[in-house]
Amino acid sequence: MKLHIYLFRHGQTYYNRDHRFTGWKDSKLTPQGIRDAKKIAEKLKNKKFHVAFQTSLSRSKQTLKPVLKYHPECKKIITDDRMLERCYGSLQGKYHKTIIKQFGKEKFDTWHRSYNVPPPDGESIKMVEKRVLSFIKDLLKFMKKEKVNVAISSHGNSMRPFRRYFQKLTVKQMMKLENPWDDYFDFTIEV
Repeated sequence: MKLHIYLFRHGQTYYNRDHRFTGWKDSKLTPQGIRDAKKIAEKLKNKKFHVAFQTSLSRSKQTLKPVLKYHPECKKIITDDRMLERCYGSLQGKYHKTIIKQFGKEKFDTWHRSYNVPPPDGESIKMVEKRVLSFIKDLLKFMKKEKVNVAISSHGNSMRPFRRYFQKLTVKQMMKLENPWDDYFDFTIEV
C-alpha cells in the first residue's frame, strides 16, 4: 500500500515580497500569496488526504485554508512547529538590502544561505534540519499506524530538509533548492 505526503510552501507574504527576513515573524499573505494558495488548492483538489499539518504561523494556516475546501475527508488538522520556518534571529524583520549595506554581501550570503552558520541569535539550516527530521520520523510512524495520506502546509527553509530526506539529496543540492509558492510535492511511502 502506498501512502502520500502532499507537501507545499505557504503563499507569498508581505515580507517575502519586500525582501525582508521573515523567520518567526508572522507576516500575512499578499494578494499574490492568496492566489498562490488557491493554485495549490486547485492542483490538490483531486487528491485525497485525511490529516493536514500546519505551523502556528498565519501564513501556513492561510495557505492550508483554501486547500481544505476541497477535502471534506480531512477530519484532523495538527499544528506542529518542528517544521516552522528558520529563525533568522536578530535579522528578522530587516530588509535584505539593509543587511547587505551594513555587513556586506558576503556576510549576507553566509547568513542567508549557509548550512552550518546561523545568523546572529538565529538558526542554521543544519539546526532546522534536526527538528524537521524529528517531525518526519514521527510523521512516518503516524502515517503507517493510521494508514492515512497527509497534506503539509510548510515553509521554504523547513521544506529543504524534507526534500533532502525524500529525494535523497546532498547538503549542497539541498541548499540550492528553491521552493515554489504555488505548487506541491508528492512523496510516497510504502506500508
